[in-house]
Amino acid sequence: MHILFIGRDKPGALSVRLENRPAHVAYLADNAATIKVAGPYLDEATGEPRGSMLILETESLEAAKAVLDKDPYAVAGLFAEVEIRPWRWVIGAPTA
Repeated sequence: MHILFIGRDKPGALSVRLENRPAHVAYLADNAATIKVAGPYLDEATGEPRGSMLILETESLEAAKAVLDKDPYAVAGLFAEVEIRPWRWVIGAPTA
């Protein structure tokens, strides 16, 4: 199943994001079999990151949460709120 993750950064937490970015990117690479798409979403006015969006492929929602809980951004307490939900890939789906 596919899982959509949206994490909204805490206000004023850009330094937390930047300090943990190398570990976060390494974690994404180490978990590329599960984390299919990832990237920040940006503030329209400044172009600075304000949150993260990931799409995971796991056996269950619980399995996705286990991966997400170990992400260095989550461990550092970057997110003010998160949304994790099942998601159906319709357009642009990858080939097997």
